[in-house]
Amino acid sequence: MLRLYLTSSARPLVRSLATHATSSSPIPPVTRHTWKKEEVKEIYDSPLLDLVFRAASVHRQHQDHSKIQLCTLMNIKSGGCTEDCSYCSQSSRYTTATKASRLVDLEPVLEAARKAKENGSTRFCMGAAWRDLAGRKRGFEKILEMVRQVRGMGMEVCTTLGMLSPEQARQLKEAGLTAYNHNLDTSREFYPQVITTRSYDERLQTIDAVREAGISVCSGGILGLGESDSDRVGLIFEVANMPEHPESFPVNALVPIPGTPLENNEPVPFHALVRTIATARIVLPSTIIRLAAGRNTLSEPEQAMCFMAGANAVFTGEQMLTTPCSPWDEDKAMMGRWGLEGMQSFEQKRLNEKEGLRGEKTVKSTETVSSSL
Repeated sequence: MLRLYLTSSARPLVRSLATHATSSSPIPPVTRHTWKKEEVKEIYDSPLLDLVFRAASVHRQHQDHSKIQLCTLMNIKSGGCTEDCSYCSQSSRYTTATKASRLVDLEPVLEAARKAKENGSTRFCMGAAWRDLAGRKRGFEKILEMVRQVRGMGMEVCTTLGMLSPEQARQLKEAGLTAYNHNLDTSREFYPQVITTRSYDERLQTIDAVREAGISVCSGGILGLGESDSDRVGLIFEVANMPEHPESFPVNALVPIPGTPLENNEPVPFHALVRTIATARIVLPSTIIRLAAGRNTLSEPEQAMCFMAGANAVFTGEQMLTTPCSPWDEDKAMMGRWGLEGMQSFEQKRLNEKEGLRGEKTVKSTETVSSSL
């Protein structure tokens, strides 16, 4: 700020020439749950650079934009699924390279979780290719023990096991589950073109059961299924009007897999990916936006653009479920070049509160943030 001193018979008169905007008390951010589809569409259709700038501003208002959550996903039971999800190599209805296997034992899971933690991942996710848990009592008990043991390492724990009943969700919560992934995949209107063996409302029922059990919801979608811009808007609209926004919103870019009905789909345009991320960031301001499957096809500048647009989590490690993943070393080097840091476990405010960890000094991230202020 420049100052001009004008002489007077009394005392110097100080006039200020502002070289930047004067700071004022920030307006408390508001999270809405009553969005109209037309409003979401207007955001999505806005000029791309304006959209990214707005999303970046919202991100900074609600979260620490310099933090990226590193997550690792392990396939604990592959193939043999009775669903007909047209993008999935694990469906028993398609002939793909993915072979059916039994649920893995406990120790390999714990070994993978320890390795992930050593490499900086703070959330460990486990996926099983099942429609639901009906008739899988022993398998479910084994998974509950996996959840207990991984949570005991101080990591966030997420599972994706298909449809859940309220009682199954309650048991997962008691075992220490942090989050449950159950994607809506696309808009309600386009959904029947992708899946016929499970309805949209059945997906929402599982999400309701998870939420009622006190588990954080992880629910997003897949781009490149053949959907239109209006379907991407429709997906965000569905999530934005939930009674509680998902704690995380994964944005997947389809990885076409030979043998599946969508094996010849064209890659989703990058601008559509960025628009989806930025719109989700504006509409879901306190949610973690997770750049998920297909990230390995993006260049580093493209990934940086996604982070600017509001993405603040990635899957990292050796592999996702059945698709490639960027290795830890590459991701940490990239983050270093862009001035980004990894989140600590339970650092996200909403997750911290849901887990009942508010004010506890055992949450390392709380101490780290406090010491830096």
